[in-house]
Amino acid sequence: MWVRQCELDAANDDLPPIPSRIASNEEFIPPPQSAEQKEYEARVAELAERGARRQGKTRREFLRSGSGMAAALFALNQVFGDCYEVDAVEVDDPHAFEEKWPKDQFIFDVQTHHVDVSNKWYETTGQGREVKTFFEMLRPAAKTREESLELLNRAHYVKELFGDSDTVMAVISGVPSRDWDKNPLPPDQMVATRKFVNDLAESRRVLSHGLLRPNLGAKEHDEMERQVKDLKIDAWKMYTGAEIGEKAWFLDDVEVAYPFWEQTQKLGVKNLCVHKGLPLSAFNEKACTPLDVEKAAKDWPNLNFILYHSGFRGFGGWISQGLGDRVVDPKTNDPQEIPWISDVLRILKRNPQIKNVYFELGSTFNMTSMYAPVTCLHMLGQMIQVAGADHILWGTDSIWGGSPQSQIERFRRLRMTPQIIDQYGYAELTSEIKNQIFGLNAARLFGVDPAASRQAIKADKLSLFRQEYRENPSPSHTQYGWVWVDDGREPTTPVGA
Repeated sequence: MWVRQCELDAANDDLPPIPSRIASNEEFIPPPQSAEQKEYEARVAELAERGARRQGKTRREFLRSGSGMAAALFALNQVFGDCYEVDAVEVDDPHAFEEKWPKDQFIFDVQTHHVDVSNKWYETTGQGREVKTFFEMLRPAAKTREESLELLNRAHYVKELFGDSDTVMAVISGVPSRDWDKNPLPPDQMVATRKFVNDLAESRRVLSHGLLRPNLGAKEHDEMERQVKDLKIDAWKMYTGAEIGEKAWFLDDVEVAYPFWEQTQKLGVKNLCVHKGLPLSAFNEKACTPLDVEKAAKDWPNLNFILYHSGFRGFGGWISQGLGDRVVDPKTNDPQEIPWISDVLRILKRNPQIKNVYFELGSTFNMTSMYAPVTCLHMLGQMIQVAGADHILWGTDSIWGGSPQSQIERFRRLRMTPQIIDQYGYAELTSEIKNQIFGLNAARLFGVDPAASRQAIKADKLSLFRQEYRENPSPSHTQYGWVWVDDGREPTTPVGA
């Protein structure tokens, strides 16, 4: 059955800093907790018990320290193999873990979210009340339902992104709707968040997506112009699978989409961020596949097609086929299909001239790196082999699931095992490659000067806020969203969601 992860966490005072279940915000059906995840959970608990005694701390205090994060990485290695760089000494000494943190990484998260909690639509319409109830279930509060919604607001966005994580820049994103007054965060509010954070910091910390809906027809051209000229949006976010009262649409549709690509070029916008993969229950699944990327990318070489979620379908199909995290065909020794990501890789292999297709890692890295790290290594290895390390962008889909810091720690410590390198010829995940993916690639696409931005950020007010906050931080290790607790039935859409 479906339950909310935070409800499981509420009964557990010893949350591992790296989750032991995949939680869904309803963009996909989460798989049941695997045997490996259960083993990881038990090993973390054992390491925490031992480490807390040595350090004279409670298990909760231990798990919130650098030693706790080291223990989680160490436990993942015990279960999945040496996929993460971590030493036993870091489990015993919290300072040893802290000392390994890179101090000047440019972490630019191109997929972040929050909710405009002031929208009257939540109270005045049935649809709004349903959406509000869903958000309240993502963040159930101890006292009031309203307090739950507040945990997804702009202030909490700043805390979880710039206080509880090492993120230095971000793109605020949104979800589609037909009417802006019935949207959790319409373009005007995304831009307002951009202004709020940048004014607060007194430096440029946040960029903003606009929302583009070609399936609404000719009237959307005026809305495009308004968002570019009045709101000065930094890129488009699009959902080909979102029908929003019309038909789904495709990137390569000459009649529906191409007039918008022509206008996009005229308006001077280059980055087309499109949801591909993770087919929401309300989306058209075919339109969420990346098969429409090939022709569009060839026909519009001056536009960048940035595939959000990298086109990853999710683990659901694999689980039902009994594949789990096996990504190697035992008969041929070839890498196993990674649903829908492999389609993009084939497109790029047969079209080496295509240089304007990019992978964005939001949700996909989070799921694979903790549910099946070997899958994650194959995924990144193949992306780097085929597209290049300069064509992968860091995104976390926060704050839907909470702070992105756990994901940042995992990517910092992730490594290609010697066996995988020898067998498949993948590149090592060097510091240079990680820095590209963490932020330098996005900086290039979005016209950001990393050196100048670092200099401004070091002295801005958000940096001062974080220094003060880190003296007595209060991060939450809980995940927000739905998880599947195995009761013998097949996963289905949650009741009431």
